Amino acid sequence: MTTPASQTRCFGDKPGQEFYASYHDNEWGIPVYDDQKLFEMLILEGAQAGLSWETVLKKRQGYRDAFHQFDPQKVANMSDTELETLRNNPAIIRNKLKIYSARKNARIFLTIQQEHGSFSHYLWSFVNDTPIINHWQKFEDVPITTSQSDLLSKDLKKRGMSFVGSTIIYAYMQAVGLVNDHLTSCHCYQKHN
Repeated sequence: MTTPASQTRCFGDKPGQEFYASYHDNEWGIPVYDDQKLFEMLILEGAQAGLSWETVLKKRQGYRDAFHQFDPQKVANMSDTELETLRNNPAIIRNKLKIYSARKNARIFLTIQQEHGSFSHYLWSFVNDTPIINHWQKFEDVPITTSQSDLLSKDLKKRGMSFVGSTIIYAYMQAVGLVNDHLTSCHCYQKHN
């Protein structure tokens, strides 16, 4: 799949990246307000720690199947037996800490929903309810953390969540559109503004 010059992507147009290209074009940087989708991306970003995002995307359906389509209530109620079974599931990343963190984070996610009316209200308050639009020209200029990701990470950790360090949280903020870090040369830069 080649991209016309008017459709340049942040990472260029390299063979073998069609799977990632679809995610980039249709999801990354688009504001998300749906709590279940926000929960999905939070779990997937945590699962990505130490791995490539493409690895996680390829296992996304496996995660949906394993974690009840990312229904936070159902994930919060998963038993140790269910979680242990997932450690043998090749459709997901079988790291014990990451698997168990999904349940723990789901429980905290539900508490935040109760406190704020929705997780979305809580999350978007860290950017004053407005996406941050950056104007990067080179991917090397895009930061891996910001003061906002530091604050959000610190609050989530204080509440007891795992796999929510500032780098993971900044990637999460980019993924769910709290931040638009598409390069100015990318065809999605204007599309998402």
